[in-house]
Amino acid sequence: MKIIFSLLIPFLLSACFSESYAVKPVDESHTKREKEIYVVSHDWHTGFVVPAQQIQAQLPRLKERFGDTPYIEFGWGDKEFYQAEKATIGTTLSAIIWPTESVIHAVAVPEKANEYFLNSRVIKLCLSSAEYSSLISFISNSFHKNKKGEILELQSGIYGDSQFYKAVGNFSLINTCNKWTARGLQSAGMDISTTFKLTADSIMNYVAAHKQTKSNIAPYSAAICR
Repeated sequence: MKIIFSLLIPFLLSACFSESYAVKPVDESHTKREKEIYVVSHDWHTGFVVPAQQIQAQLPRLKERFGDTPYIEFGWGDKEFYQAEKATIGTTLSAIIWPTESVIHAVAVPEKANEYFLNSRVIKLCLSSAEYSSLISFISNSFHKNKKGEILELQSGIYGDSQFYKAVGNFSLINTCNKWTARGLQSAGMDISTTFKLTADSIMNYVAAHKQTKSNIAPYSAAICR
């Protein structure tokens, strides 16, 4: 049983389906990319760290909850498994066998992500204003909202100053939170396919290769985050 559980964990931690579709940015091929964001991998799970101000303006409840934090990390996953204090074979199989509800995990990040998450893989990118706005809209659209347009808090998060929120979409094995991250990257203007983005490494390796390619192409190289 332990062997089966250990084999299932990588898929489960990355498995989540999102009905929040990529937001296509306006073409700004020759615009400076000065909006700093981070793609973060915690073992099998990926997400984004973005400056807090713009998304807090779109979702005021985040401002109420996290105050003047400079950055917020966002991840997406299965409601029961993600919020569980300790993963069990029951919560694992439940999430894998049939679609389940989802949550967003939001974390206050008090400094640059590559300085804060020292034990995680972090890649810093610069986006144009349009790419950045599209990514923020994608993340905002991933939150479930009530009739008043308010996001719904659930329980406290799993590390740091963090909070779970009710999310849009259902979690399943064939759709992954790494696919959710890939949709976010599409929203940020990247030509990334979600088809085989099942693992955190597949996301991070793509982002690293994309950044290296862009850093060698003018005028992008003048504004690339290194």
